Amino acid sequence: MSMPALFKGRLSIPVIGSPLFIISVPDLVIAQCKAGVVGSFPALNARPPELLDEWLARITEELAAYDRAHPDKPSAPFAVNQIVHKSNNRLDHDMQLCAKYKVPMIISSLGAREELNQAVHGWGGIVFHDVINQKFAHKAIEKGADGLILVAAGAGGHAGTISPLAFVAETRKWFDGPIALSGAIGNGKAIRAARILGADFAYIGSAFIATKEANAVEKYKEMIAGSTADDIVYSNLFTGVHGNYLKPSILAAGMDPENLPTSDPSKMNFGTDASGERAKPKAWKEIWGSGQGIGSIEGVVPAAELIARFKKEYDEAIDPPL
Repeated sequence: MSMPALFKGRLSIPVIGSPLFIISVPDLVIAQCKAGVVGSFPALNARPPELLDEWLARITEELAAYDRAHPDKPSAPFAVNQIVHKSNNRLDHDMQLCAKYKVPMIISSLGAREELNQAVHGWGGIVFHDVINQKFAHKAIEKGADGLILVAAGAGGHAGTISPLAFVAETRKWFDGPIALSGAIGNGKAIRAARILGADFAYIGSAFIATKEANAVEKYKEMIAGSTADDIVYSNLFTGVHGNYLKPSILAAGMDPENLPTSDPSKMNFGTDASGERAKPKAWKEIWGSGQGIGSIEGVVPAAELIARFKKEYDEAIDPPL
């Protein structure tokens, strides 16, 4: 396994908080980083586009101040997620701002681009690319990504269908660089399991929705805390890419979660209008994504408290006696 120098001595547990659409904002990212896990957010969450400059300035300055005050326990690095799909009309603008602030880590999604990786390396950053199969994994590394995020079965939002056991094992046959594993990870034992499988990091999103700092409505947070894996539906209807969503939110929108139509992947759109709003049907505004690991989430708590629980569970996780 391979731990990039960027992370050494700066993590309390080997966790990357995944970038959550709408939900990941500076309050959450800063709280995650101060508690010792990588905090991240999608660049497209900053709307209008000019807000991204303010967000990056605030995150950079607050974490630098924290590090000065805590030289023996500095914050974890932060990451910005870039949607590389051709419909993202903000990519060039957002990458220029990432270059301005020398963002330490970029998480790229929905397309691997060699020129993006080179740009990030040019300012000293690293790139992790998220993938759902070996074809995309090979393509990402061939184009210069530093690490892979294996989005396995059970992950929240856009998710794959491959078992994490198989996904990590097959990837380790040819790739010895850093790997983050995503898929139904909601407690410290699961983080330890990801490491045992051969991943360097657990990649966790859904659990952070149910935190005080998350930019989610209370009903969404409560639904995360009150649901289980049986409440997850896998569909490509809402974005054109298959993902996992909360069944109660689909029912609340007046749809039958057992009989959802199939979307045309060619119609997916990650563009924004002049106001910076995403081109997403209003009817699906409250269709809420989630992974299968939410059965371990029992309430809405501050991010630092959730991470402390993860660390305790991670430290205590041992093989049971035979």
